[in-house]
Amino acid sequence: MKTIFLVLLLLASQLCSAQIDLLKVASTKANTLLSSSANKDEVAKGLKEALVSGADKATKSASAKDGFYANKIIRIPFPAEAEKMKQTLQKTGMQSQITDFEKSINSAAELAAKQVLVIFVDAITSMSIQDAFQILKGENTAATSYLRKQTNAQLYNKIKPIAKKAIQQVEVTKYWNPLVKTYNTIPFTKAVNPDLEDYVTNKTIEGIFVLIANQEKEIRNNPKARTSALLQKVFK
Repeated sequence: MKTIFLVLLLLASQLCSAQIDLLKVASTKANTLLSSSANKDEVAKGLKEALVSGADKATKSASAKDGFYANKIIRIPFPAEAEKMKQTLQKTGMQSQITDFEKSINSAAELAAKQVLVIFVDAITSMSIQDAFQILKGENTAATSYLRKQTNAQLYNKIKPIAKKAIQQVEVTKYWNPLVKTYNTIPFTKAVNPDLEDYVTNKTIEGIFVLIANQEKEIRNNPKARTSALLQKVFK
């Protein structure tokens, strides 16, 4: 009786193992056949269309009035390295000045975001068919990751001088310098003065890519976001 039981247990174990193997094979084939109704050119064109659409919407959203400040996801906060300074100044009743400064750096980011779409479009149009297929089979934000890798350095070089001009235009230092001056007069405090141009530049880039990633996930997961026949064919 024990022998029969052991034989049955062994057979059940082998059956479960075989089912798991079949599932793995099915999963692999599903990935291989992803978008099988679209040819290579269509996959590349579809991904480029999706990325251009996502980049366009992201830059328009980020560069709108309060596009950064009113969006909790990408709003630029007080510089982290000066957080102790912020807390100290809040205790001295300077919250309104802190708010004015935070609004000003977000306004600078919004101005800087207006002029970067061309960089994204250039990177997207040069994408290879091989890259397109790898991205299509990748994670929900694979295209965004690819785009960031291709454009990050160029975006920084493009945005920093724009951010510098924007900082002057919205008078960031008008709000920042009094905060620093007041803080530095408080006994036993360590002087803090981060590079605001670098800070705004990096936060602008980071915010735009957050928005692009959201657009990519929407197109991948929501059929209603696929606004053209090609997108519907590639992402199905």
